[in-house]
Amino acid sequence: MGEHSRRFAWQDGYGAFSVSESNTDAVIDYIRDQEKHHRKRTYEQEYVAFLKKHRFKFDPKYIFG
Repeated sequence: MGEHSRRFAWQDGYGAFSVSESNTDAVIDYIRDQEKHHRKRTYEQEYVAFLKKHRFKFDPKYIFG
């Protein structure tokens, strides 16, 4: 079963993020170039950096278990 052999479970919390209409084009560009972008920094690294930048409280042991 390889890397996907972990048992699935929903997390207890949730996250929701929004983008203002003025940033729509930037978000579209980001999504379009996501594969190239993640060659430099993983999704996990980017997500944790986002949480820190916006001062979200989180426990690293619960991020990407």
